[in-house]
Amino acid sequence: SHLSIRRVPHSCTDPSFLPLASLEPRSHPPPRNPIPGSTMRPSMMRSAAELLRRRSYSSASGQPERKVAILGAAGGIGQPLALLMKLNPLVSSLSLYDIAATPGVAADVSHINSPALVKGFVGEDQLKEALEGSDVVIIPAGVPRKPGMTRDDLFNINAGIVKNLAAAIAKYCPNALVNMISNPVNSTVPIAAEVFKKAGTYDEKRLFGVTTLDVVRAKTFYAGKANVPVTDVNVPVVGGHAGITILPLFSQATPQTNALSHEDIKALTKRTQDGGTEVVEAKAGKGSATLSMAYAGAVFADACLKGLNGVPDIVECSYVQSTVTELPFFASKVKLGKNGVEEVLGLGELSEFEKEGLENLKGELKSSIEKGIKFANQN
Repeated sequence: SHLSIRRVPHSCTDPSFLPLASLEPRSHPPPRNPIPGSTMRPSMMRSAAELLRRRSYSSASGQPERKVAILGAAGGIGQPLALLMKLNPLVSSLSLYDIAATPGVAADVSHINSPALVKGFVGEDQLKEALEGSDVVIIPAGVPRKPGMTRDDLFNINAGIVKNLAAAIAKYCPNALVNMISNPVNSTVPIAAEVFKKAGTYDEKRLFGVTTLDVVRAKTFYAGKANVPVTDVNVPVVGGHAGITILPLFSQATPQTNALSHEDIKALTKRTQDGGTEVVEAKAGKGSATLSMAYAGAVFADACLKGLNGVPDIVECSYVQSTVTELPFFASKVKLGKNGVEEVLGLGELSEFEKEGLENLKGELKSSIEKGIKFANQN
């Protein structure tokens, strides 16, 4: 069957995300491509032009040119993330960087017939070129958590990687919006903040910990349990991005339902918190949540690009510098704009269960933040 491309609008309250388009059946077969030199009726020419426009994934005229860099683009998250960002019509230039294998990923992704121009960069000597001129830098670099690996093990490997990449960002694209995916996010965001402070480039409005996967999971699990369409669901998730620091606010979920008991809410909360472990175990030690994380990363990057372009009322949950609690970093709803964070929104009204969860997570989150700051200030 013939398919056409239909742009899907996205706003902060839109619970679904398609980076570029949705596919819908076309009721009539497409016209044949015009033959050079042939005469065609104006209506046929318009139809052919429309077909070619749709097939070439063209974006709205006058769209600002935006460069997106992915650091760690050859990894398990980086590759599907590169694919999704190549499909995003807001991206005009896509820079893929890793320590190895990036040229192959870039060549593969570059064959997709969407407008973004793709370049691959490999090794530290090409990091400058990869980053210069970037509007958004997404960092999935590092190793995933494997069975038996503690979060300390994960920290010791990834913290050094993030520290070095943050130093390069400070040097080559200090005004970029930085989307931190590398785990443990609760610590890697404070590490990047400290590196930027030392370089004199820190702007708290431009540094984000990507917690969107927690929101994606909370929406999916809530929709399944409440038996409501997942595309209509929105669930804020606050706190941090690991274990009990992940606090989904199901009391604020929309659409609201009376079908869920207190035990259901407790179970949904635990499942959201343990979502990463669920995937690691399901993959039997051969991978982690790479595909869903890439999707979540693309959702958040899309929101950042829309904010930069002046689209109003773009709100996503993110782990940012915050005064919502006494902790210096905290995940909550954030309004995005032309300079990154436009406003960090409050938590709203919490249930007693959520209030208890909030108090329980603070100690662990505080410890993770301090650990990151200490690491960044070593040497």
